[in-house]
Amino acid sequence: MHSPDFVIRSTTADDWQAVRALRLEMLRDFPIAYGETLEHALDVDEAGWRLRAARGEHTDQAVRVAIDGARWVGTMAGYIPDAATGPMLVGVYVAPGYRGDAAGVSRALLESVERWALGFADTLRLEVHETNARAIRFYEKLGFTFTGRDRPYELAPGGLELEMIKPLR
Repeated sequence: MHSPDFVIRSTTADDWQAVRALRLEMLRDFPIAYGETLEHALDVDEAGWRLRAARGEHTDQAVRVAIDGARWVGTMAGYIPDAATGPMLVGVYVAPGYRGDAAGVSRALLESVERWALGFADTLRLEVHETNARAIRFYEKLGFTFTGRDRPYELAPGGLELEMIKPLR
C-alpha cells in the first residue's frame, strides 16, 4: 500500500531505467492507453530511453513522476503538439495500489502538470480511448469535459480517442 510521503518531480536522462520500468508496467496494465505497444517499448535501446527520460528537463514539456521511497508509482506528462491546440496531457498512469482519492497521487501529478500548462494556455487537453471507462471517470471528476471531437486510435484494436478539455483559469 502507499505511503503519504510520496514525492512528485520531473524526470532526467539519468532516470532512464526507472522510466523504462514504469512504461513497461503501464503498457502491461492497460495496453491501449498509450499509443505504443509493449513489443515496441521492449525494443527501445538505452539511448532511446535516455531521450524519453530527458523530456522532463525541457521547459516546453512536463514529465512528472510520483515516487514512494524507491518505488515509482505514477506518471503524467504534458507537451504542446502545436500552438493552436495548446498543452496536452499524456502518459497518465498510477500503479493499482496508489489509485484513488485517498492516495492523492493522481491529483498531485495532475496539479503539477496543470501548473506547467498554465505557462502556455488557459486549458489543458487530453485524448482518452473510448473503452477506458476508469480514466474517463477520473478525468470527469477532475473537471475535464468532452469536446465532441475524436480521432481513430492508431493501434489494434482500433476504436476512437475522445478529446476532453479542462479550463485552468
